[in-house]
Amino acid sequence: MRNALIAATMAAVAAPVMIGAAATPVEARDRDYRRTDNGIRYWRGDNGKYYCKKSNGTTGLLIGGVAGALLGRTIDGGRDKTVGTIVGAGAGALLGREIDRESSKPARCR
Repeated sequence: MRNALIAATMAAVAAPVMIGAAATPVEARDRDYRRTDNGIRYWRGDNGKYYCKKSNGTTGLLIGGVAGALLGRTIDGGRDKTVGTIVGAGAGALLGREIDRESSKPARCR
């Protein structure tokens, strides 16, 4: 049962990553990207405007989910630690995503 739960959790976490990669428009992937000092990629569009690609929080979501699941499992003192693992994974994923998104906010993109 535990292995099935772990496999289902990993599949649920990995699915948005795979969908997001497939949904990236072709014209956005073929751009001539440049980088700012803090690592944000940008390009100049056909209309002369500058566009940028900032972190969408996927890395923070994955790392936060794993760390939260481990922490929730440790804190949950009951026999079946499933609830603590799931709640910790959810809370950690949300917190990790927000931290990852906030780290790329100082640079403004227009």
